[in-house]
Amino acid sequence: MTDQATQEAHAFLKAHPDTRFVDTFMMSISGHALGKRESIKDLERIFRSGVTFSACAALLDVRGHGHDAGKLGGTDGDPDAVGFPLSGSLVPVPWATAPTAQCVLSMRDVKIQEELWFDPRKILADVVKALHADGYRPVVACELEFYMIDSERTPEGGIKPAKLVRTKAAPRVAQNLGLEAVEDYAPFVNAIERAAALQNIPATTAVAEYGLGQFEINLQHSDDPVKAADDAVLLRRLIRGVARSQGHDATFMAKPYLEEPGNGLHIHVSLVDEKGKNLFGAAGGDVLLGHAVAGLQKTLSESFAFFAPNFSAFRRFEQYNFVPVNAHWGPNNRSVALRIPHSNEQGRRIEHRASCADASPHLAMAAVLAGLHHGIRNRLQPSEPIIASRADTIAPPRGFKTPASHLHAALDDLVKAKRITDTIPLRFLKAYRDTKRGELNELFERPTPREYDFYL
Repeated sequence: MTDQATQEAHAFLKAHPDTRFVDTFMMSISGHALGKRESIKDLERIFRSGVTFSACAALLDVRGHGHDAGKLGGTDGDPDAVGFPLSGSLVPVPWATAPTAQCVLSMRDVKIQEELWFDPRKILADVVKALHADGYRPVVACELEFYMIDSERTPEGGIKPAKLVRTKAAPRVAQNLGLEAVEDYAPFVNAIERAAALQNIPATTAVAEYGLGQFEINLQHSDDPVKAADDAVLLRRLIRGVARSQGHDATFMAKPYLEEPGNGLHIHVSLVDEKGKNLFGAAGGDVLLGHAVAGLQKTLSESFAFFAPNFSAFRRFEQYNFVPVNAHWGPNNRSVALRIPHSNEQGRRIEHRASCADASPHLAMAAVLAGLHHGIRNRLQPSEPIIASRADTIAPPRGFKTPASHLHAALDDLVKAKRITDTIPLRFLKAYRDTKRGELNELFERPTPREYDFYL
């Protein structure tokens, strides 16, 4: 254990002497925190020697099942990797029933002590490194949408909105941008703010969205995309934890209600120079922006399985719900896939609106940055922008493929990718496909009640 790590562990124990446990985890391709809960008595050992568990954890599906993706976790005998806490990630878990801490692990091969090639954090870090090598520093921010839901399921196994403290009943009408809706859930929203401050997660705005009990919470812009993606995963963990501590639940499922809007993960991205000047807003910035947009248009279909990572996610993409159904772009228009928000020159950026809220933030962001970089490197030209029109009712832009309409096709497109593979290894794309296909097969391995209704 280094002196700095020793100091961090000792300082935490001094500030939080009642802590009993520490949750140690890495982040999987499904955007889940996977790892171990350890005794706080072992904190020094954790910082000194690390935490060991299955190396293939990075490739587990949403239920923690492995599918021998990339011949890992099965064919190779399922070896351990070792994880060491990331500096600054040791923080309290204020929603836990017993005093608990948490820290994020950087997973390494036990033999060569290098980062695992299939760790989503490394995939994103390598894309960022390629941009830096060409003189571009990406600045990113995430917006996460989710629903507050009741902890009790319906008799059919479905979900329903969480009850309000004020009325002791579920809301009956959605209040898009309604401050009363935020106030109605004030104990929850306030607890998120307090927990985010304790965990150094830069959460900012809380907004009531179109759906019943639906909210959006934004994260601050950051010039460290890996840290920004970490914060998005940690914010999802925090929101679920706070909701459950108050007797409710929260879901980031892409389309939890057929009759309500879906949940998105909107990624904002700009490029700055070494002095922090926004290159999209500088002289010649419109040309650079156009190249970046064109790269994102070209790579949208081949990376769509990262943005829509499961069967349910494809229900989100439908007309008249401000979600992209093709590769259009335009200024100040929420119906396009690639929106240029209204801003001053220093704030000029692209809002990538395709990703679902239950996607891996690391992989979605890696795909966005890889696509943007491809367009700039090859000086691609975008389609005509959509201005003051609904892009989801307009024919797809010529020369840009429309994303697949179901997961199997999207996974096929992913492993046939010819552009994001500039910076994302093909072997990783294949491993991701194998995991998601295994997950999909397990989802449908048993007949459902609706299936009986159709086919008996």
